[in-house]
Amino acid sequence: MSVTIDIAGLPTERISFAPSPLAELCMALHALSQPAHHPGLASWTNATAAALDPGLADRLLEGDFMWRSSFSDIFMPFAGIPGGTGLPAPVLTEELDALDRMDDERFVMAALEHCWLALYNEGGGPSPLKDPAARAKALETAAARGPRQLDFSIRLLDDTAGVRVWLRRLLEDCDEAFFHETWKRIGPQQAADARHKTEVLRHKGLPAVLKEVSSALSVDEGLRTITADKMVNGSATATDPRIGPGLVFIPTHFGWPHLLVLHAPGWRPVVHYPLGSPELASAPGSVELLQRRMEALAHPMRMSLCRSLARAPYTTSELATVYGITAPEVSRHLAVLKKAGLLQTRRQGRYVQHQLDLTAVARIGSDFIEGILR
Repeated sequence: MSVTIDIAGLPTERISFAPSPLAELCMALHALSQPAHHPGLASWTNATAAALDPGLADRLLEGDFMWRSSFSDIFMPFAGIPGGTGLPAPVLTEELDALDRMDDERFVMAALEHCWLALYNEGGGPSPLKDPAARAKALETAAARGPRQLDFSIRLLDDTAGVRVWLRRLLEDCDEAFFHETWKRIGPQQAADARHKTEVLRHKGLPAVLKEVSSALSVDEGLRTITADKMVNGSATATDPRIGPGLVFIPTHFGWPHLLVLHAPGWRPVVHYPLGSPELASAPGSVELLQRRMEALAHPMRMSLCRSLARAPYTTSELATVYGITAPEVSRHLAVLKKAGLLQTRRQGRYVQHQLDLTAVARIGSDFIEGILR
């Protein structure tokens, strides 16, 4: 599973690194609504939530599905305006102005992403603003998600202009309440990171800068396709003539463990990458490796073998004797564990001994959490 970005023919100068205050506000709101995803931000989330005006906190609940379980693309309006620069603005007010310039149909489809995800990512279909059947489907799907989603979706479709005014005022109030001071602290760090990665791209090339951005990102040898290792399938192109060529990388302090890839058709692709993530110290394995490890450990006999291999090194014949199975059967099970990177093997004289790699096994839990949240 992965999200791919077609960059064939894209000039290097059309690959940009820049901070986005609006995108970061989205991640801050997500951290407030899902503090369990971000234990490293506990001090900030606890203090900010405690200081929130109750009226503002209630208003945030009305639209939290736009940042709680998914991340609405309306927080990256620069990527969805045909003929625009394709770059975020340096201040929140200018990014909100860009959001105001987005046409109603694009705004509505992005805002309804929480209940319209499959159709949205496939590139459209009829607009629920104009097509009765599309409207009915949108409201049916929203109702399945919950009463608040349904109420919001009805408001959005019946009074798009009013919802746009409501959303801007909500985000401006968040800025006044807590985000302005937060952005003053982290904005310069993000700008510095963007400048650094721009220099790495210019002097060392795309593979080198992707390695710095995230271990989950890679590019093929021909520099035609960027792949993001995620538990979702999707694709985008950075050379869509409808929106203009370009690919933007945006840093975030609030994002880890999420690596977001905007890949909706008709939008410029955007990679929203976390700064200061633990993966810099210990890179998580790929989704494929994680799946292989979990499948390897799921077999009852291999689970039993692991009980012994966790305590001491064993040879194949010793394990065969302990568990009453043949040596070839043991070898087959050990081969699966070894392919999954869960065994350490060493030769001791005439014998080959195997032992479970406890560090690799211990990583599975955190790798799984990072994988599903990435």
